[in-house]
Amino acid sequence: MELELIRGSWSYHWWGNRKLFDIVSGLGEETAARELGTQFSFPSLKGMLAHIHGADRIWLERWMGKKPVKLLGDGDFASLADLRKRWDDLEAEQHRFVDALTPSELQRVVVHTSLDGKVTFRQPLWELLQHVVNHATHHRSELATMITMVKGSPPSTDMVVYYRVASGQLQP
Repeated sequence: MELELIRGSWSYHWWGNRKLFDIVSGLGEETAARELGTQFSFPSLKGMLAHIHGADRIWLERWMGKKPVKLLGDGDFASLADLRKRWDDLEAEQHRFVDALTPSELQRVVVHTSLDGKVTFRQPLWELLQHVVNHATHHRSELATMITMVKGSPPSTDMVVYYRVASGQLQP
């Protein structure tokens, strides 16, 4: 059951991310780059998407035994198209990783160091897998608010909506 929950959460993660990314892409480069306020973790739509990508990338690298040294951000992507290409590549890597998980792998302790190299952490993989999904949910809520400011309220990205769409009870 644990593995099923993790995979379901990640399917939701990818669905919610793509749903809002598609809306932002439809707004165009200029709107995506416009600063919408310092009340947000990252002031532009593109910046928020870049942060979600950057965090997802760092965690995947850590789970694969690598030692990332930089959190990618807005300035690391020339355009929304560039970000989307790299996003799609990352999502494909994540799919391969999540699809290959086993129940015992979920218990594996991941040892990783903060980006500044000052603190080392030890946590089971299942906790970190949940963290990444939760982290993006927080930033998707900010994205939804930002989209509302420039276009109107986006469609729901609630988990229950995802499960209803995935089961065919609702249309995408």
